Amino acid sequence: MAALLLRVVPRSPGPAAWGRPLHGLWCYSGQKVPKRWVGIRSPTSTEKPPDMETEKFQMVYRFGAIRALGYVSRLKLAQTAMTVVALPPGLYLYSQGVMTLNSLCLLSGVAGFALAMLYWMSYFFRRLVGILYVNESGTILRVAHLTFWGWRQDTYCPVADVMPLTETQDRPQDVFVRIQQYSGKQTFYLTLRYGLILDRKRFSQVFGTLAALK
Repeated sequence: MAALLLRVVPRSPGPAAWGRPLHGLWCYSGQKVPKRWVGIRSPTSTEKPPDMETEKFQMVYRFGAIRALGYVSRLKLAQTAMTVVALPPGLYLYSQGVMTLNSLCLLSGVAGFALAMLYWMSYFFRRLVGILYVNESGTILRVAHLTFWGWRQDTYCPVADVMPLTETQDRPQDVFVRIQQYSGKQTFYLTLRYGLILDRKRFSQVFGTLAALK
């Protein structure tokens, strides 16, 4: 199903896609970020490390469809909320004899299925990489991905903790390859088939030479 979504969603027409803020969709262009994104946690956090305050990042990878998938995620969240909210009225109508047991079971089944799909989609979309950045010194990888609510979120990982693709069993030809860390803290999913590598040199410094994986 994930591969089908990637085929259906059109690619972004230009490099500025998902870089423009839209209804809370944040972008980073080298300027000072909002205070709520600056914290004292380790680099493998969703907040910007204090020593990266003035650091500039270079975009090395972009998946143009991530913005559309954000809309899909928010639409699914709204659809699930409406389905679940309909359960209490359904129970009341059943108690009054207005709704049959079969109709109530159908409503409950639809709500349960919607919740299960929301969990699966949220789990996947929150780990799907939209944009990858590397700082000028090549020590920090910045991963832009989605939150549960379908908005953008940045996670910072030390490059030294990122496992090169040459050390994994994933292949570039696969629909998704994993971005793993030696510490095992978090795993992201990258699509080389539908995404675009903008800076192969910096990308190879982090993930290894793709030619060696073919």
